[in-house]
Amino acid sequence: MQVDIQFRPSYSMAIVTLGPNERIRSDSGAMVSHSASVAIETKAEGGFLKSLGRAVLGGESFFQNFWKADSQGGEVTLAPDLPGDIALIELSGQPLLIQSGSYLASEDGVDLSTKLSGKGFMAGEGVTMLETSGAGKVLVSSYGAIFEKSLAAGEKYIVDTTHLVAFDANMGVQTQSVGGLKSTLLSGEGLVVELTGPGKLYMQTRSPKAFIDWIIPQVPQKSSN
Repeated sequence: MQVDIQFRPSYSMAIVTLGPNERIRSDSGAMVSHSASVAIETKAEGGFLKSLGRAVLGGESFFQNFWKADSQGGEVTLAPDLPGDIALIELSGQPLLIQSGSYLASEDGVDLSTKLSGKGFMAGEGVTMLETSGAGKVLVSSYGAIFEKSLAAGEKYIVDTTHLVAFDANMGVQTQSVGGLKSTLLSGEGLVVELTGPGKLYMQTRSPKAFIDWIIPQVPQKSSN
């Protein structure tokens, strides 16, 4: 499977070239187009309970789409809901935690589940995260561009929780306020997460929550009369 990401970073689209009989899994609604040689199968992968966990706890669709090429191969194009970037991550046995809503697609060999761990709850905003494991390609999406950063062993880095897209599952995680009581109340910043290396993390340059908080006051209110 080959992946070519076009139109970065504002309106990214992944062009996935599948070899003969290759298959890729994507989140519901991610498909933009596909060649006639590719067929779709929609199912609750992993059974009812695992799919329910992904939907309720991980913020993903209960049903997922699988795109499989015939003996001639084929092409599928995928894009996220929000205007933003796509990052291609190669897994080789190291689990990856993905923020709710940022999972886009993955190839066979990658397992997708809901991670009920302290790290997931601390890094997420009141919800757990999705865990991908195994070996293969994973596509994650963002609101805005994706900023990648590698941390050395013992190196600490602080990220606003609404900007966190994904990080290596072996990294240390600690949620904290942005500063003292005054800074927490007056700075306009929310909770932050302190990550400790070694490992790599992926951040989005825009916050969906901040955009929602900005746009709601602009919406005309219905008159009480």
